[in-house]
Amino acid sequence: MNRSSHPFFPGPHTGVPPTDEMLKEEHEVAVLGAPQGSGPVMSTVVNIRSETVVPDHIVWSLFNTVFFNPCCLGFVAFAYSVKARDRKMVGDVTGAQSYASTAKCLNIWAVVLGLLVISAVTITVIVITTGAVVRRPY
Repeated sequence: MNRSSHPFFPGPHTGVPPTDEMLKEEHEVAVLGAPQGSGPVMSTVVNIRSETVVPDHIVWSLFNTVFFNPCCLGFVAFAYSVKARDRKMVGDVTGAQSYASTAKCLNIWAVVLGLLVISAVTITVIVITTGAVVRRPY
């Protein structure tokens, strides 16, 4: 068998063994692709819309509906929370944010007024019971 008839590395360099530089260049072409011509470069831009998190405050509204419901503010806040969730499901982020903001404001007012009512009732009960104890004759 003749060495020249069967080259060790088949390819365009028959008869001459490839050098490390040639192998490196072939590897770069294989990995990076062939060099581009002088034509226009085309690029593609993909806009990925991130999911905007809009809190709907539905749990808070439900809590206020059950426990702190002065002037039905908890129930109204619950209705706005449901509207915010519906808008979010449809994909209307602006509408969902608007309804969620209204629900949050109503929830804050419901908690504040509920705590004021509870405090007023507690203070009234304490004043009445201590006044009744002091007035008892011995």
